[in-house]
Amino acid sequence: MFRPLDLIARHWPVFKKPRGLLVVRMDGIGDMVLFRTVLDHYSQAFAMPRSEITVLGCSSWGGLADVVFAGYRVHAIDEHAYARRPFYRFRISLFVRRLAPAVTVNDSYFRRALMADSLAWFSAAPKQVSSLPYINEPTRAEYLYYLSQVDDVVHTGDYPTHEALRHYAFVSTLAGREIKPETPRIDWRETSPPIEGLGEGGYIVLNPGSNEPGRRWPLARYLDVARRLRKEGHRVVFVGKPGETQGEGGLRALSSDPGVIDLCGRTSLPELMDLMKGATAVISNDSGPAHLSIALGAPTVVIVGGGHFGCFFPYPPAIAPDHARFVYEEMECYHCFWRCPKRDGKFDVFPCISAVGIDRVWAGLTDLLPPIGETAS
Repeated sequence: MFRPLDLIARHWPVFKKPRGLLVVRMDGIGDMVLFRTVLDHYSQAFAMPRSEITVLGCSSWGGLADVVFAGYRVHAIDEHAYARRPFYRFRISLFVRRLAPAVTVNDSYFRRALMADSLAWFSAAPKQVSSLPYINEPTRAEYLYYLSQVDDVVHTGDYPTHEALRHYAFVSTLAGREIKPETPRIDWRETSPPIEGLGEGGYIVLNPGSNEPGRRWPLARYLDVARRLRKEGHRVVFVGKPGETQGEGGLRALSSDPGVIDLCGRTSLPELMDLMKGATAVISNDSGPAHLSIALGAPTVVIVGGGHFGCFFPYPPAIAPDHARFVYEEMECYHCFWRCPKRDGKFDVFPCISAVGIDRVWAGLTDLLPPIGETAS
């Protein structure tokens, strides 16, 4: 269904002179975090001021753009609608065509066919540069076609090279010199948490959710950690999407404790960042908020599975900060690309996630916490 409209958009007449750099970033919140720091090297690598760099991003994190991408132009699109709705796709494709950039770059390794590569193609920029993506048999023909249309294809490393290191390999190749990888970071506003008085005495954020149910460390274990924290005097804040703290008894078991606060479904993404930035510590599943928490500088424990082990979590030594701990239970079936043959149904927890014990998570947390009494209330 896409092909006829794609061809029309690609060959739509545009008469203005090509100008500026278009950076295509069709990925989630965590991927955005891993990319954000390297973007600041693009201006020098492409000899363009930041004001001439346009980032084409996703609506999932578009609400952060004014602060996180200050100085750049950002256009956020609904990536899900783009993948499914032909006329929305056509409208966005025409918009990209009319941008008329002089250079377009697309450096994601894990990316969806008919998404980022299509958008780069629609730009019809005189110079187009792409990283070599992860290619399997179902996507081979699609990717090879789009790669044949670009000027340069940059190989950023064999699987499972970490995504942040790939970004630096990409920009280093284009700059003609080695650019040393840096720890992901996000400069964020200084403001109070979204609940009055929450910042007084400290609090610990627990994020038990994930877009993929299999990556959710069992909720019962988060509840056990919450009970331990309350015994030591720490307040606990649960965050996530609505419904992620239901089941297994849910937070109702702790509802009588005023030191346990359920903010699931009650914070915007900017408010979640305010909350994590001010937290004494954060415990999170392998998800976008975990990357945000680390980039904000919050002491963070991440429960890591094996599907893409080393690609996103854990961070490699070159960029791993002192305030992050990555907890995992290595298994022989790591690198299954989350196509796990060992779980019964698509809503079951992956065995590599459920194998992580409470004591391992607790040890990672206590290693990051300040001495008892400094933050307890």
